Amino acid sequence: MKKFFLFLSVAAFMVACGPSAEEQAAEQKRLDSLKQDSIMKVQAEEQRIQDSIAAAQADTLAVDSTAAAPVTK
Repeated sequence: MKKFFLFLSVAAFMVACGPSAEEQAAEQKRLDSLKQDSIMKVQAEEQRIQDSIAAAQADTLAVDSTAAAPVTK
């Protein structure tokens, strides 16, 4: 019986030492902020890639249009 009460008191102590609602809210806010930062970084990288593709296509069109023009003397 003593072991049961010892186990019960240890379990109650562990539950009482858990994070408070305020700590849990602060941790969730921190995790949400990290998630938002990660999303913004991915979106910025996607935009950089799209800009690079558009620039490469513009360069290709400029080279193609000068190559196709007839040379007159």
